[in-house]
Amino acid sequence: MLITTLRRLAITLLLSALAACGNEPPSIQTMTTSAPVSEQAPAKPDVVRVALIMKTLTNPFFIEMENGARRAQQETGIALEVHTATQETSIEQQIKIVEDTAKAGVNAIVIAPGDSVRLIPALQQAQQQGIAIVNIDNRLDARAIAAKNMRPIPFISIDNEAAAFAAATELASHLPAGAEVAIIEGIPSADNAEQRRRGAQRAFKQAGLHQVASQSGHWKIDEGYRVAKKMLQQHPRLSGIFCANDMMAIGARKYLTENGHSKVLVAGFDAIAEARQALNRDELVATVDQQAGVQGYQGVMTALKAINKQPVPAELKIDALILRHPAKRQ
Repeated sequence: MLITTLRRLAITLLLSALAACGNEPPSIQTMTTSAPVSEQAPAKPDVVRVALIMKTLTNPFFIEMENGARRAQQETGIALEVHTATQETSIEQQIKIVEDTAKAGVNAIVIAPGDSVRLIPALQQAQQQGIAIVNIDNRLDARAIAAKNMRPIPFISIDNEAAAFAAATELASHLPAGAEVAIIEGIPSADNAEQRRRGAQRAFKQAGLHQVASQSGHWKIDEGYRVAKKMLQQHPRLSGIFCANDMMAIGARKYLTENGHSKVLVAGFDAIAEARQALNRDELVATVDQQAGVQGYQGVMTALKAINKQPVPAELKIDALILRHPAKRQ
C-alpha cells in the first residue's frame, strides 16, 4: 500500500508540475519503481510465482493494472512480482526484464508489451522453459508468434478499434460536416496503437469530417504537446483531435489552452484520473475506460489456470466504457 501511495503521489506531482509550466513544451521525467529482478524478495519454494511485466509506471493506467493484479494475488496467495520499464518506448529494457525474469524461474509471465513483435523472441525462450505466458493490454503479433512455432498465448484486452471509433464518434458529434480533424497516435509498432488509429479514422470518415493529419506522440505528455503544436501550425483551422491515450490528450490540451486554441475539441483514451477531471471541466469531449484493473486481475487468474493445466480462452474481451462530460451523458 505504501509503494502504491508513493507511486500515485509521484504521478500527481508530475502532472501538477506540468500545469505550472509556461509556454515551453512540458517535459516528463522518467522513473521506475520496480526493483531489478535480482532484488525481488525470494518466494517460498512451494509458492506459485507470477511476474507482471508492464510498460511503465509514469502512466496511471498501469498503476491501476497493478492494483488489479494485486487483488488477484490477495485472493490466491501467489507471489506476484511487478516489473516495469522506464518509459513506454523502452522496449530493449522490457526485453531484458523478460529475459531476467525467466532466468529467475517464475511460473508465469503476464505481459503488457510495449512492442507487438520485438518482445516475442524473449517470450519464446521463456515459453520453452515451461513458463506460462499471458498477453494483456497490447496484442502480440500472431504471425510473429506462429513464425516462432510458439504455443498459443491467451490475450486479454478490450476491442481497441471499436472503443476508439466510439470515442472519435463522440468527438465528431460536436463538429460540423467537413470540419478538419487530426489523430495523435501511439507507438506505431504497437498493435493497440494501430487499432485505435483505424477506429478514429473510420469514425471521422463516417461523420464526413476532413482528416488533415495523423502523427505519433509515442504515448507521452510532452510529445502530445509538441505534436499538437505542429498540427495547429500546419492546419490553423483544425477543429478536433483524437488522442490514442490520455497522456497525449493532456499534453495536447495544455498546448491548445496556452495558445488560444481552447475551442479545439480533444478526445482521449484510458480514463486516468486527470482525464476524468478534464471531462468534468469540459476540457475533454470523451475518454475510454479500459478497466485496467480488470485486465491485471484477469491476467493473473488466467496465468494460474495455465499453470494448473486448466483450459484458458484464446481471447478474453473486457468491456470498454466511453466516458463523456456529465452534461452530455445519456
